[in-house]
Amino acid sequence: MTEQAKLAALLFPNSGRSIADYEALYPPRPLPAGAPVTRLAPSPTGFIHLGNLYGAFADERLAHQNGGLFFLRIEDTDEKRETAGAAEALIGALDYFGLRFDEGVTAGGETGAYGPYRQRRRAELYRDVARELTARGLAYPCFCTEDELGEIRASQEAAGANFGYYGLWARHRNLAPGEIERRVGRGEPFTLRWRAPAAAAAVTVQDGIRGRLVLPGNEQDIVLLKSNGIPTYHFAHVVDDHFMRTTHVLRGEEWLSSLPVHVQIFAALGWEHPFYCHTPLLLKAEAGGKRKLSKRKDPELGLDFYRREGYHPRAVREYLLTLLNSDYEEWRLGHPTAPMEEFPFSLARMGSSGALFDLQKLNDVSKNVLAALPPGETADFLRHWAGDWQPEAAAVWTAEREYLAAIVAIGRREANPRKDLVYGTQIFSFLRFFFDPLFTIEDALPDNVGATEARGLLAQYSARYDHAADKESWFAALKRLAAENGYAEKPRDYKKQPELYKGHVGDVSAVIRLALSGRKNSPDLWEVQQVMGEDRVRRRLEAMIQYVGQL
Repeated sequence: MTEQAKLAALLFPNSGRSIADYEALYPPRPLPAGAPVTRLAPSPTGFIHLGNLYGAFADERLAHQNGGLFFLRIEDTDEKRETAGAAEALIGALDYFGLRFDEGVTAGGETGAYGPYRQRRRAELYRDVARELTARGLAYPCFCTEDELGEIRASQEAAGANFGYYGLWARHRNLAPGEIERRVGRGEPFTLRWRAPAAAAAVTVQDGIRGRLVLPGNEQDIVLLKSNGIPTYHFAHVVDDHFMRTTHVLRGEEWLSSLPVHVQIFAALGWEHPFYCHTPLLLKAEAGGKRKLSKRKDPELGLDFYRREGYHPRAVREYLLTLLNSDYEEWRLGHPTAPMEEFPFSLARMGSSGALFDLQKLNDVSKNVLAALPPGETADFLRHWAGDWQPEAAAVWTAEREYLAAIVAIGRREANPRKDLVYGTQIFSFLRFFFDPLFTIEDALPDNVGATEARGLLAQYSARYDHAADKESWFAALKRLAAENGYAEKPRDYKKQPELYKGHVGDVSAVIRLALSGRKNSPDLWEVQQVMGEDRVRRRLEAMIQYVGQL
């Protein structure tokens, strides 16, 4: 038995499976040649952010439009950072935004033949691979305490050297076998470190987004297993991505500096590394330039922001595609009614510089998405959203579902439909006047129409109101009412000779609009009345007559 094999047996006394055993247990996936296998592999820290969805959507599109597979793995090796229920919250959030996994962790457990899909349950696999690395001389135990590591760092700082555990600074890299055996026998805790090449060559990698990368080779003896036997990210993701047969890894550009060590470990084990694709940061414009989206400064970074505000999931996905592929907007203009899933997503069209997040642009996309949805679908979305986030609206919207759908449909049957509905909280504020329990008078009468005058106009309008009249006939009657009371039938006539009139027909309609909506501005007044129904219109007019009579 070689010295390395003896060391492996000493550090890992309980025999387990070999790497060959695991290759048989997790064979290549039965997929068409070239079909991508992608994964989302978040840590369950409790904060679910837009970056999770941004990356997951790219993973999902890449896999599903190319006949591949998309799975969810939970990287829960860092117990100190884990938040109870975080994995379930993540699954729920991604499901809300329409992300569907083919296998992995689900709300009801795990599904798939390449699990377990929670890293904490894969400890035996990591241990067995670590044992083989040790037996090959590629890993060794390090007994350095925190104080000793601090001393090394202080020495490096004083010498102006790079920080880390490498070369001359790797104190336990070449401990004698007897010394290791004595320390293990005394029960001293140890980490298992990677034995990096003494003079590592530069690493050349073809990145799916950034093209050919040439990076300095890794000379750091990084930790593979912590003293409690839990693997680091560097080790665990290499093992998992190999045995889960991941072909493409999309991850943030912050991992670029770690790429050489990952490639190095894959190569040492004789495994082909996945096709790495390092996505750009999500940036936000501000005075003086751009900056990274911040958890502390930017509420829109958290996915709960979009659920709480009531953005339709389709709108968020549609907007993310504009960030992921530069030509998506052009494609959408040419395919206005096509499902977004028909768009040919491409890694080659992902930018390598920061993706600029713009909330106003999201709002513009959301307007278009809601304008294209059937009114009933929009109404159902609003009802479900209100049930979770807006109890004041939930009761009336649930009780009057068909009425809500008719309200949403106002102005959407035209060639250029209305695009003034954006997201739940905005829609609730915009449409609340339609519902009697939510109705309030928010604005004042026009400056040139006093209370007595308004009361007279409303009384006459109510007496003449014909709910069956078409729009043209209704407006003609409104102009007659205006003229009879000294108002110009056309605003331009009033503008030319203001001394001849009290105002114009717009002032009269403003009084009626205020009675029905409580506001100076609302959707088309004739359509509002048609949707409200004659009884509600007459009740509102009578209530306004009483209201202005008290002014």
